Amino acid sequence: MDKKKQIVMSGIRPTGFLHLGNYFGAVRNYVRLQQEYSCYFMVADLHSLTTHPDTNELKEHVYRVLSENIACGLDPEQAVLYCQSHVPETAELYLLLNMLAYVGELEKTVTFKDKVRQHPDNINAGLLTYPVLQTADIILHRAALVPVGKDQEQHLEMARNFVKRFNHRYGELFPEPQAFNFGEELLKVPSLDGTGKMSKSENQYATLYLGDSDEMIKKKIMRAKTDAGPSAPNTPKPDYIVNLFQLMQLVSAPVTLAQFESAYMDASIRYGDMKSQLAIDMIRFIAPIREKALSLQQDKDRLQRVMRQGAEKARESAARTLQLVKDSMGLNYY
Repeated sequence: MDKKKQIVMSGIRPTGFLHLGNYFGAVRNYVRLQQEYSCYFMVADLHSLTTHPDTNELKEHVYRVLSENIACGLDPEQAVLYCQSHVPETAELYLLLNMLAYVGELEKTVTFKDKVRQHPDNINAGLLTYPVLQTADIILHRAALVPVGKDQEQHLEMARNFVKRFNHRYGELFPEPQAFNFGEELLKVPSLDGTGKMSKSENQYATLYLGDSDEMIKKKIMRAKTDAGPSAPNTPKPDYIVNLFQLMQLVSAPVTLAQFESAYMDASIRYGDMKSQLAIDMIRFIAPIREKALSLQQDKDRLQRVMRQGAEKARESAARTLQLVKDSMGLNYY
């Protein structure tokens, strides 16, 4: 099948700041996907309201996440870049899909349970039906491929269940969406404190943001967890040292990485030197993205043109789908 006819859909919430993990875990793949597939990439502002009901800064967050994605290589001429709330057909399909979703299964969703613990004073219906809205986002364009992280795999399984129910009840219309990651392991970028992966919401000093200044990048890397170094040649690396080498593998030249690997294996490594080199290479990688994103953020007219163009294209696709849905369901009275 011609790849350009296969539809890919994904979204990113305008909460927090894009970081190195977002880039290597998602955005880098988006840039590759747009060249080979028909892609819809969405700024999920409606999703953000489930946990961030205060909208005072929402507009700037939407502009920023759009700017950073474009700065990373997403091309509004190659992919459809749009804002979720600019496509009202999303809400209509969401409403119709809610009739196929059962409260019991929604309450068992791992992310819902997590959010209930994190936001006990804001357990809103949007949190409960989050997977339904996510399904509407995907199937609105009849997408078959969805780049997702491990934490979204249960939502994608639920999306397949909703699609199966719709197809069984009203006739075959939607493809069952599948996870897509170029056939590679989903990449998790390690945090600088040696615990878990980089995150928008966890320890900010352990996460490298695409908007960090050169000085901040260096400060964070020099604070990264290390130890006194290996006491003998061929000593196994502890996890937090493995993390440091993994970060170097992402942004440093192979010869640089090999040099420090060799120094570790013969127990002559100096972590201060390694971190200094990693900081130089990380700044060289992040700075151009940061500068381009800042320039874009100041060009509101361009960003608004991108959003309008994306909304028009997304609504064309959405309107076609919604008409097919109404025909299938018998909601076509004239």
